[in-house]
Amino acid sequence: MQKAGGIIALIAGIFGFIAAIFTLMAGGLTAGLEEVSASLDGVAVDNSASDAIATFGALGVLFSFLTIVFGALAMGAKTKLMGYLLIGSSVGGILTGGTLVAVCMVLALIGGVLATIGAGKT
Repeated sequence: MQKAGGIIALIAGIFGFIAAIFTLMAGGLTAGLEEVSASLDGVAVDNSASDAIATFGALGVLFSFLTIVFGALAMGAKTKLMGYLLIGSSVGGILTGGTLVAVCMVLALIGGVLATIGAGKT
């Protein structure tokens, strides 16, 4: 069950990374549209929405990368520590990564629980 949890977490981390890249692209698109509309109207630009989306994307990339690393390490770990770290990184991705990343991190959370249950006693 430990190897299955690690494999599930790896797959979820890869999909989460792709989702985070899409979130970053959406933040850039939002910033570009705000600047175009501001130049047409001749008013100052408020980049708060695009900054927030870019922050979600950057944190999504970070937690997806951590999920990939901890998922790979959880497959051969002797203790439950990697499973706990995997659960922590998936919860961090759920809370800070945006909607697309959160959907993928739910799968990583399931993989972390499986990796924790399947690991030997500490």
